[in-house]
Amino acid sequence: MAEEAQQQDKTEDPTQKRRNDARKKGDVPRSRELTMTGVMLSGAGALILLARPMGRNLLEAFGAGFSIEREQLFDPGYLGPAFAEIGTKGILSLLPLGIVLVLAVFLGAISIGGWSFSMQAANFKAERLNPLKGFKRIFSANAINELVKAMAKFSLVAAISVSWLWFRAEDLLSLGRQPIAPAIEEALRICAVSLLVVSTGLIVITAVDVPFQLRQYDKKLRMTRQQVKDEFKETEGRPEVKSRIRALQQQIATRRMMEELPTADVVITNPTHFAVALKYDDSTTGAPRVIAKGKDLVAKRIREIATENRVPLFSAPPLARVLFKTTDIGDEIPAQLYTAVAQVLAYVFQLSETLRPGQHRPQAPVPEINEDDFPGPYKMR
Repeated sequence: MAEEAQQQDKTEDPTQKRRNDARKKGDVPRSRELTMTGVMLSGAGALILLARPMGRNLLEAFGAGFSIEREQLFDPGYLGPAFAEIGTKGILSLLPLGIVLVLAVFLGAISIGGWSFSMQAANFKAERLNPLKGFKRIFSANAINELVKAMAKFSLVAAISVSWLWFRAEDLLSLGRQPIAPAIEEALRICAVSLLVVSTGLIVITAVDVPFQLRQYDKKLRMTRQQVKDEFKETEGRPEVKSRIRALQQQIATRRMMEELPTADVVITNPTHFAVALKYDDSTTGAPRVIAKGKDLVAKRIREIATENRVPLFSAPPLARVLFKTTDIGDEIPAQLYTAVAQVLAYVFQLSETLRPGQHRPQAPVPEINEDDFPGPYKMR
């Protein structure tokens, strides 16, 4: 009852991870009916195509076996090589058919479940020796389905086989009146056509069995909602762990940012809510880069470190806000801000020079920001 209730709770489709885990264990969808049908059709086709060369090779093997002289039978050194040669001819004559059948088995097995090789399926499990579970498997719904399917398959194939043999009875009886060579070739051809006819019934069974096996496989892998949640936590990480990791990453990034802050050329402020530190390297052709930025408490700490290291502070609320919203640490400033930032840097560089007697302090610029240059989420408010 507990297992039935648990099966009823499995309402969620299997995830890709669950499918991959099942494949690693060697648990993939398979259809024995598809494999059998493939073998029958392949064997019938091979016999039709190879009936003449196979009949000729078998005739040579039989002829060699029945053409031994009486004196050779009493020669101990003759019988061994003679039988080896006859056996080799027989095997070689049937080898092409054997190769086709092996390939058919292989291709039929992997046609719906794909290739899967796992030693986990061969591992010893004590529960397999449990007789109670063995009886449960024997009398399970799946076993009953297999029994019904086997009976239906037997009935259908038997009906087709009897009807076909009754239809070809005259041809079979006529084989005894033919010479040995054409009789062998004709017998192989009749076997091939008979296999082909019987396989038509298997095609019907396979067309029903393959969707059934796929549906049963998906049903077996179904999951409860709790299993889906647990798997998501295992795959993506638990929320509290991810939150802690993000916090540590943010702390590390903030510490590196503060270590590079003393090398900045200017810190543009809001003046209280935002702070963005810029650095310009005139040895390169690139634009000024953002080496630190922050808001509220982080912005306050940026201003403090800048003051301690004599990095100029420049109050330009619109420019600070746009820089904060449109750039990340390490990015170059947007092209729309080249003029405004150039005005600020020129003013800062002028301040850093020693003023000569009588030289007036340069007037602080008022960077102009075009609001239409920053649509969407970056548009100034």
